[in-house]
Amino acid sequence: MDGVTTHEINKIINSLKNKTSHGYDEISNKILKASARYILSPLTYIFNKVLSSGIFPNRLKYSEIQPLYKKGEKAKTANYRPISLLSSFSKIIEKVIYKRLNYFLIENNILTKEQFGFRERSTTDMATYAL
Repeated sequence: MDGVTTHEINKIINSLKNKTSHGYDEISNKILKASARYILSPLTYIFNKVLSSGIFPNRLKYSEIQPLYKKGEKAKTANYRPISLLSSFSKIIEKVIYKRLNYFLIENNILTKEQFGFRERSTTDMATYAL
C-alpha cells in the first residue's frame, strides 16, 4: 500500500460520527469536518511522516478521561464508568494504520480461518457456528 492520500483522509473524516465531544485538544469531529478542506494537505503530510518514520506522535496518545453515568444513584461513584475521549486526529491516523495493517494481514494470509473478531464481513457470533 502506498502513502496516505488527501482523498483517503477526507473519506475517513466524513465517516466519523458528527459529535461535538472532544479530546484534550478541544477539536470535535464536527469542527474537523467543517475545516477538512483547509487541513487535508497538512494532515496528509503529517500522516505520511508518521507512516514512514514509524513514530506515533506523543500528543496523539493523550486522552481526556471523563466519568459516564451508568445507572442507579448519581451520587455514588460506583455508578459511573470512565471513558477516554481521544483527539479526532488520533482517530484518523488510527484508522489509516488499521487499514494498512489489515491489508497486510489479509494479503499475506497471516490470519487463520478461525479468526473472526475485527475482520470485515465476520463477527464473533460466526465463531460459534464454525465449531
